[in-house]
Amino acid sequence: MALNSRFATAIRALLLLAVEPEKLHRSEDVAGKLKMNPVVVRRVFSQLQQAGLVLSQKGPSGGSKLARTAADVTLRDIHQAIHPQGPAYAPTLPPALQASLKGVFSAASRAFEDELAQTSLAQLVKKSARKPRR
Repeated sequence: MALNSRFATAIRALLLLAVEPEKLHRSEDVAGKLKMNPVVVRRVFSQLQQAGLVLSQKGPSGGSKLARTAADVTLRDIHQAIHPQGPAYAPTLPPALQASLKGVFSAASRAFEDELAQTSLAQLVKKSARKPRR
């Protein structure tokens, strides 16, 4: 699964967890709501758990829930959990050109991360709960 797909899946899954923060959510249930394979959800939850964003409990009465409040989780936290080494920009470019563009890509990445840091999961829950205007 591509980075952008995993990031989008992580956001959507965490939104479901944030709506009912005390409930343990089974990956099968989350996958059903997202209309995707439970294995994909389990892989994303594994990355989120390693980053300390999700607590998971195995077994028949297990599931996952947020490790922190939705207000304390930003889109940057989610992005870094899904892609901890940062994005690989233009890996097919010749090494000399990659080196020349390193500063540009680094600045762009910082700006991207700074923008993501300004939106919390709680803000997304509120926005997604609003009815769209007609």
